[in-house]
Amino acid sequence: MTRTHNAIFASRLRLPVASPAPLTVIAVVVAAAIALPVLVVLQNLFIASHDTGGTWRHLVQTVLGDYVLNSLLLMAGVAVGVIFGGVLTAWIITMCRFPGRRVFEWALLLPMAMPAYVMAYAYTDLLQFSGPVQSMLREWMNWRAGQYWFPDVRSLGGAMLMFSLVLYPYVYLLARAAFLEQSDSMLEMARVSGYSPWGTFLHVALPLARPGIVAGTSLALMETLADFGTVSYFGVQTFTTGIYRAWFSLGDHTAAAQLSAALLGFVFLVLLIERFTRRRAGFHSNSHRKQLRNVYQLRGAWMPVAVVFCAIPVVFGFALPAGIMLHMALTAGDAQFGARYLQLTFNTVTLAALTALLAVALALAVGYAARSRSIAVRAANRIAGLGYAVPGAVIAVGVLIPITRIDHAIGALIESLGGVNPGLLLTGGVAALVYAYLVRFFAVALQSVDAGLSKITPNMDSAARSLGLGPVATLARVHAPLLWRSALTAGLLVFVDVMKELPATFVMRPFNFDTLAVQAYTLASDERLTEASTAALTIVAVGLIPLIVLSRMMLGSQQVSKNNQ
Repeated sequence: MTRTHNAIFASRLRLPVASPAPLTVIAVVVAAAIALPVLVVLQNLFIASHDTGGTWRHLVQTVLGDYVLNSLLLMAGVAVGVIFGGVLTAWIITMCRFPGRRVFEWALLLPMAMPAYVMAYAYTDLLQFSGPVQSMLREWMNWRAGQYWFPDVRSLGGAMLMFSLVLYPYVYLLARAAFLEQSDSMLEMARVSGYSPWGTFLHVALPLARPGIVAGTSLALMETLADFGTVSYFGVQTFTTGIYRAWFSLGDHTAAAQLSAALLGFVFLVLLIERFTRRRAGFHSNSHRKQLRNVYQLRGAWMPVAVVFCAIPVVFGFALPAGIMLHMALTAGDAQFGARYLQLTFNTVTLAALTALLAVALALAVGYAARSRSIAVRAANRIAGLGYAVPGAVIAVGVLIPITRIDHAIGALIESLGGVNPGLLLTGGVAALVYAYLVRFFAVALQSVDAGLSKITPNMDSAARSLGLGPVATLARVHAPLLWRSALTAGLLVFVDVMKELPATFVMRPFNFDTLAVQAYTLASDERLTEASTAALTIVAVGLIPLIVLSRMMLGSQQVSKNNQ
């Protein structure tokens, strides 16, 4: 039987076509590249403690306990904050009618555009001793320094609040999707059985939405563990700050890698909990939907309560800090928009655009290869999708250690041949930094592309093969035009994530090569918040782009769903 007959036969049986060899190789190489930094970090667990020059022993005796305790407390506080804010707002928006609901539907996503470290700078300027809040209190109450107590925002509790305000949209999105997918007849049955709206929420809707809530909370906790700018600026000792201390202050790369491995342990623990909960709590609804959403018409005092509750995270998670940064940027003068600002913007946009293009191109190849039944390709696809769970600090350590060794080997070889040592050629270069970005954010692009590919029937692959198109031509001429929306979304998400990324950039950037995120952190660390505001505000403004796209897609899908019904 010829190849054409095989393709037609596979098309009629609705079988996926075997993965093409070039794309299979790309999928395996990408998976290996993403796994390399993690393997390098884990390798250092087997290095004896005496090989670290006593650094590890010193960390264990002094600050390791603080790293563990602060990380656990931070995770617990953020988990409570994002669940409380995300779940309740998702339930109110999904099930209640009140003025402004359609605005809050997308406005509740706005804090996702605000990096946690930018919010930390804004609230520090607002609430510090010389800030407007305390100054106003002293003027009104005729207080002097030392005569009153005011909570310190630069503390563990302040970090919990910052992360909760920024990360609750993860839970809001997934919880709202879970509420929308629940059976209307089941909710109606609960009401007929005598449950109040609050009882229906607690005893019916909340248990059914548990997998989505746990998944959103897990994403928020992984972002919390990966953060460096907020905890460092607030002086909270966590594993991330410990990694930088071991690397830069103590100069011990092995100890930094061992701390990175400990941080990976926390991340894997979160992933295991999420996977275990999802396995045990898989609820499905087969009931026909009757479009009974927004069944609770709020009246009386409940109407302003709902408006205020939905407005609080929007105001304090986006509007207020953005307004503070805008005010500081306007009062900073024109000097902040000079040649230095333009150079920083160019560096940041160049890195983000290059990474986004590479991530989308590789995601198309890996995602298309994964349409086969090959176990190796599917395993590679799963490994490639795990990079987002690895903190940027861990990736930076895992990338720098092998690249530094390669640099020394190349330098020794050139010196032995030519008598001149060229120094470090790869370490601290743009290529190494882009590689770290790809390891960190490739999963974002892959998920978006996979979502688009899942809507394309495998029959189109077989039909293209029957017409004589090769695998690369099939991907370029058939799938790519159908995936432009998914590819655009993937590129925008990666672009914004790279612009906000601080830990990997701070460690791996080339000499005398800064980005907007590094500039904002450096100036804020020097207590020059007004000068840091311009770079921080630019990051926030760019972060709004994918949120606009995401909100339009959400509203569009809902409109299509209503029209189909």
